[in-house]
Amino acid sequence: MEARAQARYIRVTPMKARRVVDLIRGMDATEAQAVLRFTPQAASVPVGKVLDSAIANAAHNYDHTDAESLYISEAYVDEGPTLKRFRPRAQGRAYRIRKRTSHITVVVASKEGTR
Repeated sequence: MEARAQARYIRVTPMKARRVVDLIRGMDATEAQAVLRFTPQAASVPVGKVLDSAIANAAHNYDHTDAESLYISEAYVDEGPTLKRFRPRAQGRAYRIRKRTSHITVVVASKEGTR
Protein backbone atom coordinates (compact mmCIF):
# COMPACT_ATOMS: atom_id res chain seq x y z
CA MET A 1 0.00 0.00 0.00
CA GLU A 2 1.39 3.35 -1.09
CA ALA A 3 0.02 6.85 -0.73
CA ARG A 4 1.48 9.85 -2.52
CA ALA A 5 1.26 13.60 -2.04
CA GLN A 6 2.77 16.37 -4.10
CA ALA A 7 3.06 20.13 -3.75
CA ARG A 8 3.96 22.02 -6.89
CA TYR A 9 5.30 25.52 -7.55
CA ILE A 10 6.48 26.03 -3.97
CA ARG A 11 8.57 29.19 -3.63
CA VAL A 12 11.64 27.63 -2.05
CA THR A 13 14.80 26.73 -3.93
CA PRO A 14 15.13 23.03 -4.76
CA MET A 15 18.61 22.86 -3.21
CA LYS A 16 17.32 24.11 0.16
CA ALA A 17 14.27 21.85 0.02
CA ARG A 18 16.45 18.81 -0.76
CA ARG A 19 18.42 19.41 2.46
CA VAL A 20 15.20 18.94 4.43
CA VAL A 21 13.88 16.02 2.37
CA ASP A 22 17.17 14.16 2.76
CA LEU A 23 16.69 14.31 6.54
CA ILE A 24 13.40 12.41 6.53
CA ARG A 25 13.79 9.92 3.67
CA GLY A 26 13.30 6.38 5.01
CA MET A 27 12.06 7.48 8.45
CA ASP A 28 8.85 6.44 10.16
CA ALA A 29 6.08 8.92 9.31
CA THR A 30 5.44 10.07 12.88
CA GLU A 31 9.16 10.41 13.61
CA ALA A 32 9.59 12.48 10.44
CA GLN A 33 6.74 14.78 11.51
CA ALA A 34 8.51 15.41 14.82
CA VAL A 35 11.85 16.05 13.10
CA LEU A 36 10.28 18.52 10.67
CA ARG A 37 8.50 20.35 13.47
CA PHE A 38 11.85 21.23 15.07
CA THR A 39 13.97 21.73 11.95
CA PRO A 40 14.96 25.40 11.63
CA GLN A 41 14.99 25.51 7.80
CA ALA A 42 12.13 27.38 6.13
CA ALA A 43 11.57 24.50 3.71
CA SER A 44 10.53 22.23 6.58
CA VAL A 45 7.06 23.86 6.65
CA PRO A 46 5.98 22.92 3.08
CA VAL A 47 7.67 19.50 3.36
CA GLY A 48 5.76 18.88 6.59
CA LYS A 49 2.49 19.83 4.91
CA VAL A 50 3.16 17.41 2.05
CA LEU A 51 3.97 14.64 4.55
CA ASP A 52 0.74 15.34 6.47
CA SER A 53 -1.17 15.18 3.18
CA ALA A 54 0.42 11.84 2.25
CA ILE A 55 -0.56 10.37 5.64
CA ALA A 56 -4.11 11.70 5.20
CA ASN A 57 -4.23 10.20 1.68
CA ALA A 58 -3.27 6.81 3.11
CA ALA A 59 -6.03 7.09 5.71
CA HIS A 60 -8.65 8.18 3.18
CA ASN A 61 -7.80 6.00 0.18
CA TYR A 62 -6.86 2.78 1.97
CA ASP A 63 -8.59 3.09 5.37
CA HIS A 64 -5.12 3.00 6.88
CA THR A 65 -5.77 4.94 10.07
CA ASP A 66 -2.61 3.86 11.93
CA ALA A 67 0.09 6.42 11.08
CA GLU A 68 2.55 4.51 13.29
CA SER A 69 2.87 1.75 10.69
CA LEU A 70 3.77 4.10 7.81
CA TYR A 71 7.24 5.04 6.66
CA ILE A 72 8.54 7.38 3.96
CA SER A 73 9.41 5.13 1.04
CA GLU A 74 10.17 7.95 -1.41
CA ALA A 75 10.77 11.66 -0.99
CA TYR A 76 12.23 13.90 -3.64
CA VAL A 77 12.30 17.50 -4.84
CA ASP A 78 12.17 18.45 -8.51
CA GLU A 79 12.87 21.87 -9.94
CA GLY A 80 9.89 23.96 -10.98
CA PRO A 81 9.83 26.99 -13.27
CA THR A 82 12.08 29.91 -12.39
CA LEU A 83 10.64 33.41 -12.08
CA LYS A 84 13.07 35.95 -13.49
CA ARG A 85 13.18 39.46 -12.05
CA PHE A 86 15.58 42.35 -12.59
CA ARG A 87 17.30 44.45 -9.97
CA PRO A 88 18.46 47.91 -11.13
CA ARG A 89 22.16 48.51 -10.57
CA ALA A 90 24.56 51.40 -11.06
CA GLN A 91 25.19 53.06 -14.42
CA GLY A 92 22.09 51.66 -16.11
CA ARG A 93 22.89 48.01 -15.56
CA ALA A 94 20.42 45.41 -14.35
CA TYR A 95 21.15 42.15 -12.55
CA ARG A 96 18.89 39.18 -13.03
CA ILE A 97 17.28 37.78 -9.88
CA ARG A 98 16.17 34.15 -10.20
CA LYS A 99 13.32 33.16 -7.91
CA ARG A 100 13.33 29.38 -8.03
CA THR A 101 10.39 27.08 -7.36
CA SER A 102 10.15 23.43 -6.32
CA HIS A 103 7.88 20.44 -6.78
CA ILE A 104 7.97 18.38 -3.56
CA THR A 105 6.80 14.74 -3.61
CA VAL A 106 6.46 12.38 -0.63
CA VAL A 107 5.36 8.74 -0.85
CA VAL A 108 4.46 6.81 2.31
CA ALA A 109 4.06 3.05 2.45
CA SER A 110 3.05 0.58 5.11
CA LYS A 111 5.79 -1.43 6.77
CA GLU A 112 6.14 -5.13 5.97
CA GLY A 113 3.92 -7.37 8.05
CA THR A 114 1.10 -4.81 8.35
CA ARG A 115 -1.86 -4.36 6.08
